[in-house]
Amino acid sequence: MRVVFIGGVLLNHTTTAFKNNVADGSGSQLFIEASHLALHFTRMGFMFMTGLVLVLNYYNKENHWFSFWKKRYISVGVPYIGWNAIIMWFTTITAGVALSWPNYFKNLTDAVIHGNKYYMYYILVTFQLYLIFPLIVYLFKKLPDHHLAILITSAIIQLLLLIGIKYWLPGVNRDSWWYLFRAYGMNVLVYQFYFIAGAYVAIHYDQVDKFIEKYHRMIGWSTLVLAIGTVALFFGNLHILKLSMSATESIHQPFIFIYDIFMIAFVFWIGRQYAHARNRGLPNWLDRGIKNMSKVSFGIYLVQTIPLTMLYGILSMIKVPSVVMLLMLPLGYAFVLGGAFLISWFCYKVPPFGVLIGRPQWHLKKGV
Repeated sequence: MRVVFIGGVLLNHTTTAFKNNVADGSGSQLFIEASHLALHFTRMGFMFMTGLVLVLNYYNKENHWFSFWKKRYISVGVPYIGWNAIIMWFTTITAGVALSWPNYFKNLTDAVIHGNKYYMYYILVTFQLYLIFPLIVYLFKKLPDHHLAILITSAIIQLLLLIGIKYWLPGVNRDSWWYLFRAYGMNVLVYQFYFIAGAYVAIHYDQVDKFIEKYHRMIGWSTLVLAIGTVALFFGNLHILKLSMSATESIHQPFIFIYDIFMIAFVFWIGRQYAHARNRGLPNWLDRGIKNMSKVSFGIYLVQTIPLTMLYGILSMIKVPSVVMLLMLPLGYAFVLGGAFLISWFCYKVPPFGVLIGRPQWHLKKGV
């Protein structure tokens, strides 16, 4: 599931690079824009996986929450600050701008505080999740017979929140609001359902697995219909509701919420089929490749801006018709995915750079 979601994230961002390098008003641009919403399940998939893995690791343990916070904030905080610093230096140099250290550190501090550079919003949301995670565990343990009610209540709250974001919030002046409410895409509450759903699946794994296996055909076909429906949503937002392109392609929409639920469930089913196939025996290269990519998926997320920046530079130098540019998208995607993987794999294999992807090779207490 990690491989599917990180692959989708990079495809999402790669298509944006190609959209910016085709002619305005061309059919190629319209195709990329109209199909873009179908790729937006990936962010929510990562949020779901975060809740799932945290609960799998900590729900049945005697937890010392200060130790939990210390471990998590250090293991994720070091890569967060490190890659903000590295990528800011890299993008400044590649832009041909003279490096001013006072401005550099000022901009770096702003990026770290706000999480609004280099697709780092996910890390800022995760930091907030770590803070409230003990409350999520407490809620499920305090109400052991009402877990489904917790999930349904969370879904209703999520749906109402998204209705408010799409139809009410655009008309509200948010300039005086606190940053995490003004920039609501950085706020953990906007993703609360996916963390709750991950927790629910972790606790009731066997039941959820049986349910999805029983109804996988319905889930699969519904996912396909909803994916096609995102194209209709695009044109409806643009031509009926007269929304801006940014609002038209926002992930914070009620329809996208329903689509995300089905897509995550379908990816879960795909993951289980892969697990069954592994038990029967898979080619070593395939099993090893997926396993290795999963190991460094967090690193791939962190470093993606480097190959993406290089891709933007390469595309800006290529002068071809828009349709040819569109046909080059698979090559661009392979470049971004392969580049991000190689950088992450280098960090994973070469000490002490593993600390930059949350997989340190050196530990002060444990040694190498």
